[in-house]
Amino acid sequence: MTAILKRPLITEKMTAKADHGQYAFEVDLNANKIEIARAVEKKFNVTVMSVRTIRSKGKRKAQMTKRGRIPGRRSDFKKAIVTLKQGDKIDFFENV
Repeated sequence: MTAILKRPLITEKMTAKADHGQYAFEVDLNANKIEIARAVEKKFNVTVMSVRTIRSKGKRKAQMTKRGRIPGRRSDFKKAIVTLKQGDKIDFFENV
């Protein structure tokens, strides 16, 4: 179940939303909202009220080398924005 959550997304925008009980995670592409909610509740011992998901396509990238331009692309990923019950909180920096 912990393989569903890959990593938390800590950005300026999501740090501001944390005051309202919303947190973002990069999740497995095949995970659904119910599995994401259960994984967050189990890992952080909080109550999840709602889950919103976003699938993003990987960007095209190119690298210039001595042999010329090498095309490539980043991996596709899925993001989940989780809203917690009022009063619940996740502290990602508690062990720092």
